[in-house]
Amino acid sequence: MARLNLWRWGVLALAGLYFLVPLAASVVFTVDVPGQGLNVDAYRQILSTPGFGSGLLLSLELAAATIVVVLLLMVPATVALRLDVSRLRPVVEVVCSLPLVVPPIAFVAGIATVLKWGPDYLSRTPLFETFVVIQNQDFPIVLVLAYVVMALPFVYRSLDAGLRAIDVRTLTEAARSCGASRTQALVQAVLPNLRGALLNASFLTLALVLGEFTVAQLLGFTPFAVWIYSVGGSQAQLSVAVSVLSLLVTWALLLSLAVFGGRSRSAAKG
Repeated sequence: MARLNLWRWGVLALAGLYFLVPLAASVVFTVDVPGQGLNVDAYRQILSTPGFGSGLLLSLELAAATIVVVLLLMVPATVALRLDVSRLRPVVEVVCSLPLVVPPIAFVAGIATVLKWGPDYLSRTPLFETFVVIQNQDFPIVLVLAYVVMALPFVYRSLDAGLRAIDVRTLTEAARSCGASRTQALVQAVLPNLRGALLNASFLTLALVLGEFTVAQLLGFTPFAVWIYSVGGSQAQLSVAVSVLSLLVTWALLLSLAVFGGRSRSAAKG
């Protein structure tokens, strides 16, 4: 047992070094100015740099919309797989796993082809306006649709793990026997028991959207990750400082999720 514990601590230490050493090197790069010593001007400039607020706000808006759409799509689907159409589980698993197999560059190339094809063939139809609206620079709906597809593997696995931990059929039948409709049974009986899975799925989607670069860059939009890249071309220290800050914010969200999820489970048990 002592050897096992020692081995575990050794693995954790190596994992910690693997993540902390690059982070520490990045922090040193942002505050160590040759000939001046320690200087935190790179962090002070973040808020005043053009594009920071708009890029971050756009990424947060895209993340919120993506979370809402993917949960509205996947929660009923995964519950239905448990209750009525379990024979379709292999099909859904394959479909939800495809984004892990298809390279992002191929995925965005297909999207770009469709967006270019639309105006050429649909310019005299009402669908032309749809192609224009979904590419609005202020809020590109096309990015939301792309991120929903990219988030499917993570959301499906999170929800599936949560549903495996509860008896969905018993909860639903109990709610229906009390006079609840199918929708009410889902909202009032099933969803409260999926709080942890919903939080996990939401956090993974948030992390995906905040860090996604390829699709947004190639489609010509400027969310937070693309803004960091554009700043890095002329202001390396500022770019790294923003990256460190975004990483710390992501970790803070993860810790908050863990604390909130732990409190929710404790309250449910109590």
